[in-house]
Amino acid sequence: MRQRALTRLGLTALLAVGASVGLTPTTLAAPSVAPDMVAAMKQDLGLTDQQARTRLAHESVATKAAPKAEEAAGEAFAGTWYDADKGKLVVALTDSSKASAVRSTGAETTAATHTMAKLDSTRRQLDALSKAGSVPSGVSAWRVDPRTNSVVVDVQEGADVSAFLDKARAAGPVTVNTKDVKAPQTFAAGTVGGDPYYVGPYRCSIGFSVAGGYVTAGHCAAGDGVAYGWDRSYQGNFAGSSFPGNDYAFVRTGGGWWNVPVVLGWGTVSDALVRGSWEAPVGTSVCRSGSTTHWHCGVIQGRNETVNYAQGAVYEMVGTSVCAEGGDSGGSFITGDQAQGVTSGGYGNCSAGGRTWFQPVNEILRVYGLSLLTA
Repeated sequence: MRQRALTRLGLTALLAVGASVGLTPTTLAAPSVAPDMVAAMKQDLGLTDQQARTRLAHESVATKAAPKAEEAAGEAFAGTWYDADKGKLVVALTDSSKASAVRSTGAETTAATHTMAKLDSTRRQLDALSKAGSVPSGVSAWRVDPRTNSVVVDVQEGADVSAFLDKARAAGPVTVNTKDVKAPQTFAAGTVGGDPYYVGPYRCSIGFSVAGGYVTAGHCAAGDGVAYGWDRSYQGNFAGSSFPGNDYAFVRTGGGWWNVPVVLGWGTVSDALVRGSWEAPVGTSVCRSGSTTHWHCGVIQGRNETVNYAQGAVYEMVGTSVCAEGGDSGGSFITGDQAQGVTSGGYGNCSAGGRTWFQPVNEILRVYGLSLLTA
């Protein structure tokens, strides 16, 4: 039974992550992606086989170029994103004299009015309002959006949030979005059967394996902090968790469970090996694995987002167009073969679509000093 449990954890519990030494991402090569993953991208992103493969190759180059491009931009840096139509990384600049140096990294440039430092300052002032309890429930989230060169505030249609928006606009450049915005919620679920792990009456999904355990969503930590595996046998204990504010946790495994650098494909795609944890730019494709809705793909829409959950705000999240449902919490987000983060919450579902946020994995590694497993 334990041997079966070992195998199930390795192949069905969504274990995997990047960065084999400390927190330094491993060298990024052209992604070796299973054909089934390409098929999933074709379905969820509306691409042909060749378009999916070409996009993955271009995204790999853009992801590697992003840190160098930001360094070349210096104080004129106003954000980056991946332009899927051009297949290029785009860097926004407030000083055109930096354009040549940025282009030498392989990126394209565009003019901007506000620096990333200004946009981040605006976002932090809105974060301060949330910490002071001054954000109405009709505000779902906000984020720095390099493409609009502003902080975008997601407001539920019909909500009276004018007083908050007045304060937000006083803080800096703000754009209001009301399109398809709903109230966000976390994606833990009641016990309904299926694989992954259980904490009290809740079911969540394992994110990525580390030496001695795995990382997952912080809101999944509950009760006595004991996690049980897919077969309800003892799996481990929560050694640390944070929610709200953040949404991450570290479970230290025991009882014979082992960890492997694999993200489960659930039969939709082949199980994916993880080879690093380079942070993908806004605009790149990303796929999610979870115990309820299994494997779905979409696009990274924003970084450094604040999500206004009913339990309290969480900060510096990544927003995506990927769908998710209850029980998917904690599961893996991956771009190509690079780990991105663990599922937090969102709105909508995988029948009608929606929006989902994830907690960046590299932050979890830094906080707990974890070494991750890679293939």
